[in-house]
Amino acid sequence: MTNLSDWITHIVETLGGPGLAMLMMLETVFPPIPSELVLPMAGFTIAQGSMTWVEALGWTTFGSVAGAVLLYAVARAFGRERTVRWMAALPLVEETDGDRAHAWFDRHGKVAVLTGRCIPGIRSLVSVPAGTSEMPFGTFFLYTLVGSAVWNAVLVAAGYSLGANWHAVEGVVGIISKVVLVCLLLALLWFVLSRLRDRAHR
Repeated sequence: MTNLSDWITHIVETLGGPGLAMLMMLETVFPPIPSELVLPMAGFTIAQGSMTWVEALGWTTFGSVAGAVLLYAVARAFGRERTVRWMAALPLVEETDGDRAHAWFDRHGKVAVLTGRCIPGIRSLVSVPAGTSEMPFGTFFLYTLVGSAVWNAVLVAAGYSLGANWHAVEGVVGIISKVVLVCLLLALLWFVLSRLRDRAHR
């Protein structure tokens, strides 16, 4: 095993479906294990006849949802009030920012969870505000299940289509991840500059 993709391949070949579930759960809580490698590999196993579509999608979605639920539970245990106080302790952040963030999630949480599970770089993070905002578990579970199933199906299908070249999916998704990261950094920069400007005018 010379790299991460070899390790993922070894896990899937050794453990089969449960291995896929374990990898996807780890991917959700430990982003350095990327879904853009695990899911195309699952598609390749289908193309080889080692696994059915139902097995691949079932196991990968089970792992994704399990990891998301774990993060949700931890965030919910941390609590809304404690999160707001923690945010208020950050430089340039005020307590009202935490309240506004939670209020926004209260209004748009369903869409955020559904679409967030399909966006590289956001997939894992979206479980945290869902937990701290105390989104009802049933609602969180349903939208996480649907969003995860869609994302998994797309990348599994890509791996199935590419066959032995399934590694190529990582490059495409990697570009999307970089675009998302740049957007997040720009949003952070805008927030910092806006807050500095507001405080300078007080």
